[in-house]
Order: sequence, then C-alpha cells, then structure tokens
Amino acid sequence: MAPILDHPLRYGLANELHARPFPALDVPCTAVYIAIKRPKGAAARDRGADMAHLVALLDRFGAPHPQPEATHYSGQIGRHTIKWEQHTEFVTYTAFSSGLSERPFDPADFDVFPAAWLEAAPGVRVTSALLRIAPWASKEDAAGKLKEWFVPESLAASRVLGDAAVAAGDFRIDPAGHLRFAIFVAPDTGRRRVGRIVQQVCEIETYKAMSMLGFARVKEMGAAMAEMDGKLAHLMGAMRQAEAPAEETLAELLEVSAQLEDMAAQVAFRFGATGAYEAIVQQRIEVLREERFDGRQTFADFMLRRYDPAMRTVKSAQSRLAAMADRAMRAGDLLRTRVDVERSAQNQMLLESMDRRADLQLNLQKTVEGLSVVAVSYYAVSLAGYLLYPLAAPLGLSKGEMLAAITVPVVAAVWWMLRRVRKRLH
Repeated sequence: MAPILDHPLRYGLANELHARPFPALDVPCTAVYIAIKRPKGAAARDRGADMAHLVALLDRFGAPHPQPEATHYSGQIGRHTIKWEQHTEFVTYTAFSSGLSERPFDPADFDVFPAAWLEAAPGVRVTSALLRIAPWASKEDAAGKLKEWFVPESLAASRVLGDAAVAAGDFRIDPAGHLRFAIFVAPDTGRRRVGRIVQQVCEIETYKAMSMLGFARVKEMGAAMAEMDGKLAHLMGAMRQAEAPAEETLAELLEVSAQLEDMAAQVAFRFGATGAYEAIVQQRIEVLREERFDGRQTFADFMLRRYDPAMRTVKSAQSRLAAMADRAMRAGDLLRTRVDVERSAQNQMLLESMDRRADLQLNLQKTVEGLSVVAVSYYAVSLAGYLLYPLAAPLGLSKGEMLAAITVPVVAAVWWMLRRVRKRLH
C-alpha cells in the first residue's frame, strides 16, 4: 500500500514550533542584547540584508554560516554564544558569555558587537540591554545591589517562576545607551530555566519598545486628527444650518473623508502591530508568575503604571480615528440624500414647466390648425369658384351667389381632410 502524501508545509510548520528554544545558561554569566529595525517599511524590507549583516559578524570570528533562508541561528563566536532571530519588523542579536565583568553592566561587554559592524547595520537600534545573571547570595545582598545599580522610583523587581530567581530592571537607558537588567538565580534553578527567564526579560523589553512606536505615531498624528475633527464639526454645523450650498459642503466633506481614510490606511499596520506587541508583553509577564520582592513593584505593576496608559492612548486614537471616519461617512450619506431631494424637487419643477409649455404648444397648434383651415378654405373656394363660374349663367346665378353656395361645403371638406391627416400623423 502506497504511503499517504504529506502536505508540502507539514514538516516546516511543525519544526517552526521548535525553532527558537530557550538557551541553556550557566550561572554566573552575562548577556548583551540588541534589536535592529528599519526606520520605515520594516515589514516589507529586504530580508537578505539582515542575513548579510549576520554573515558579516560571523565572518569576523570565522564562524559557520546559517542556511540561506534561515530565520534564526545559534552558534559560537569567540568566547560568546550568539543567538540571532529574524522577526516581522526587526532582528535581534543576543550574545552570552560565561562569568561577570568586575564592573557591573560594563559597556565593554557590548564590544562583542564591533562598532564598525553596528554602523553598517541595515536599520537602527530599537533597544539594547545588558543583563547580569548572578547567583543568589541573600536577600540583603540582592536588595543592596538593586539600590546601587538602579533608579529606585523606576525599579521593578520580583521573584519569578516559583522563586527560581529574582529579576529586576528600571527600564531606563544608561549613559552607554543600554538598558540594564539583573537576575539573581537560586542555586537549584536549571540551566534551561535560567535561559527561559533571560529570554522572557529580553522579549518584554523588545516588544515594549516596539509597541511604544505606536504611541509615538499617535503623538505625531494628534495635531492632524484634531484639525480634521474641527473641520468635520464645522461641516456638520454648516449642514444643520444650511449655510452653504449642499453640493459645496458635500465636496468639502468628501475631501475630509478621503483624508481620514488615507490616515487610517497609513496607520492600520502600526496600530495592529502595537496591539499584537502589547499582548505579547502582557503574556510574557504573566508566564513569569511574579511574586513581590522586598516590597518593590513587580514588572506587571510597572507596566500598569507606566506602559498601559500609553497603550490606552493608542487604542483611544484608533477608536477616535474610526469614529471620525464613520461620522464623515454618515454625514456624507445625509448630505447626498439632501442633494438628491433637492435635485428631485428641481426635476419636479422642470417637469411641471415642461407640462405648461406642452399645453401652450398644444393651444398654439390648435390655433394654427384653425388658421390653416381658414387659409386653405379661402384658396379652395377661390379655385372651386373658377371651376364653377361657367355654370353660373345656365343656373341663373351670379358669381357672388355661386361663391356663397360653395363656401360652406368647401370649408367643411377642408376641415374634414385636415382632421384626417392629423389623425394619421398621431
């Protein structure tokens, strides 16, 4: 019996679920992380440029290349293990190294990514971070280091994954241009669980930064939205008070509606991506299973106070833009109805005017027909008189008596003939 055929995408889609496993990390270690995105058109970018940039880094260390169509890669470059991932709008590089630098969050740790290589990146930095993964010593030791390393008012710290570690960060950019995160790992935490915590912290920061691009876009378009909202309100007021001709108001309303649709089309992808990134941030925080540490706010608390208001602003702008477009559409429908009613009234007046003209033409036609009977009868009587004049003397009639005798029959005959001709024409 011949085996059943597989769908051509079966293996590729099944393997995609296992394509990005968590790294396995020994403690202590250091991680440096960067996310790169094109400023515009990132979703439709040339993915080959991303691959070429990765290959350029690997060639500096003589490391093997990934497959040409790969969207992820893990390998060794010098004393670092690198993890590369390609996403819809951005690519991420994470480099792990054993041990800790003497200076906490030393900018020199980022030298694994050479400056010249970074300058040649096919995009700009969305975020970058230094992560210090150290063994747990004591609560007092961890609390003291957090107070020393981070801004207290912004610091978020929590016990994660059932007390497997304490993760902390203040989401501020340090003088070297990086964010800082510290992870204090419990002694019995496995290598893959450590890697899971590190990756989730990196993803929280990355997707937070990406979703904030939607907030920045809302701030950019705020003035334009306010201006169009004012125009729309003015036009609807003009509609209510009939200050201008309906056709003129309709033309202005259609222009505003077109501008709104164009703006909605331009930001549709960014709004959709922002919603998706926000959901990922919330999901990544949720799976950390946070518990409060040393009375500090958790990552969830930080996002609730600092991040969620920005996301609500984006959602509000999205709803406002949709509502404005709907208002413009409804106003256009109402105005078109008014224009149609006015045109129907004008057409009715035109038809009535045409009926009056038709009546006048009919009366004129009847008048002309009457005159035609008189004119034709005059010539017919004259012709008949010339034909019958020789019979006047034998009949003992004068010419005048002869004309009088034939006038009535001739007029009647002419009238009958003209009426018959008119009936044939109709």
